[in-house]
Amino acid sequence: MQLTSYTDYSLRALLYIGKHPDRLVTVSEITEHYGVSRNHMVKVVHNLGAHGFIQTVRGKSGGMRLAKKPEEIFIADVVRLTEPHMNIQECFSRETNTCPLIDNCHLMGVLYKARRAFMKVLEEQSLADML
Repeated sequence: MQLTSYTDYSLRALLYIGKHPDRLVTVSEITEHYGVSRNHMVKVVHNLGAHGFIQTVRGKSGGMRLAKKPEEIFIADVVRLTEPHMNIQECFSRETNTCPLIDNCHLMGVLYKARRAFMKVLEEQSLADML
């Protein structure tokens, strides 16, 4: 299973912001620290703000901070937000599936079970556990 760079950047942003609870953090700081695309990080930050993970403050002295306590931000919630379908195999989506075995495949059930186990581990981890 591989998470997208969007999910990776979202988690990195939360980690960076969480490590600096005493001040506002800027997008430039995060992008410089991790060496990632500013344009991509702006989209990530906007999404995290729109979904209540971070608060943004506009203006010259602006920046962002966590909108919740780190103990209240669960890694699984961030992954669900940024990986909405979690289709680890093409057969998970009947609309895009081209596999000829779809109606008689026992592997799909095992993969669903594996995805549930993966998410269960993430449900047990908060941002506080990572800081």
